[in-house]
Amino acid sequence: MVIHIIIGVLVYLVRSLALVYFVGTILYFLVQIFRTGNKNNEALMAAGYITGAEVFFRMSYAVPVYELGKYSVIAFMLIGLFLSGTSRKSGVYWIYIFLLLPSILVASMNLNLGTNVRNAIFFNLSGPLCLGLSTLYCIDRKLTYRQLSNLTRWILLPIVGMSIYITLGTPDLREALSSTGANFAASGGFGPNQVSTVLGLGMFLSLVQLVVYSKDKVFLFIHLALTGFLLYKGIITFSRGGVITGIGCSVAFLVIYFAGSKGVARRRMMTYLILLGGVLVAVSAYSSFQTNGLINKRYTNRDAAGRIKSDITTGRAEIFETELNAFYNNPVIGVGAGKAKELRAEETGIGAASHNEVSRLLSEHGSLGLIILGILIIYPLVYRAKNRRNYLFFAALGFWFMTINHSSMRIAAPAFIYALALLNVVHEKKKTSIRRQRVIQ
Repeated sequence: MVIHIIIGVLVYLVRSLALVYFVGTILYFLVQIFRTGNKNNEALMAAGYITGAEVFFRMSYAVPVYELGKYSVIAFMLIGLFLSGTSRKSGVYWIYIFLLLPSILVASMNLNLGTNVRNAIFFNLSGPLCLGLSTLYCIDRKLTYRQLSNLTRWILLPIVGMSIYITLGTPDLREALSSTGANFAASGGFGPNQVSTVLGLGMFLSLVQLVVYSKDKVFLFIHLALTGFLLYKGIITFSRGGVITGIGCSVAFLVIYFAGSKGVARRRMMTYLILLGGVLVAVSAYSSFQTNGLINKRYTNRDAAGRIKSDITTGRAEIFETELNAFYNNPVIGVGAGKAKELRAEETGIGAASHNEVSRLLSEHGSLGLIILGILIIYPLVYRAKNRRNYLFFAALGFWFMTINHSSMRIAAPAFIYALALLNVVHEKKKTSIRRQRVIQ
């Protein structure tokens, strides 16, 4: 963790080091993967790390191509599949990937002249494809509890670096804030929605580390402080989606973990819950103080003057409505990947990309989008019925669903975290000593 705090400081001081950080990350994991032949799921760890670092790479201009983080996750998953294969249970996700393809043909016929068809298609399908390949790798893949711990830590570490980076660049909020709108100043000058999403994920993962892997008091207080810090950084972005999602996933995890614990473990959980409750109260109070009470108005849907806003969705409901209309008018195969944005611009003058992956799937894929949603929601529940050892299941599935409803699939996180719900978590194999017995002849 200390290394990533230093990385955050160095990238802030010398922006060009961000590219060195990105290239070094890719090379490090490639060496690890091919050195062992992916024996210990190094490809999964690499994809997890890039997932946590993607927004950091974007905001620090470490990547020359905006979607390169997502493409890197896809590449690591492909390498992992090449080296380790996939499960026999993966058939349903091959169908999912196949159902994405018709939208490419439809888009090539429907997109306006002058539109960069390749970019439009890649931008809208990179997220779903990332999800598909991640699920092909993860589905029913055996991962020990120790490996799961390592994976959550790999995702968390670059988020710590990013939080330090944006902290150094954040001005005095008590003087800088004047409205309840999304706060770019507290988000490293980058999109608050994406930053809030990743910080919410980091807060949740830090809480997981606290509950499951902090039997030592030193680590307990480190993870407790980190959970509070990331929650605070997420709150002051004034982007509610990521914070609410992080808290929702944390509650889902805590309920499942508490229900499965007994005796000493359950008593320890009660201590954790009390401590976390104290952190939540303290962070909420401090956030209110630092923002002169504006954050309270933000979460109660009021403007700076205290007036209730007419649209709690900040314009997203209108975008959602235009995509549903596109689905009603093209219910069979949809309008094609990327076309919904063009139709919305033509009909309403709103040129923004979709914030809701559900409505985007329906508008651009038609009835195939309904089947895709059915696969993504129903199959994990069917798999869970026979495999209940993964304590991240409901949190992972919840993170995916809540995130795609406020931020679509702009980043790799919802796609990759969804796949973690399909892991087959197993206990460590106990080492047994073989005693040679003397044979009396």
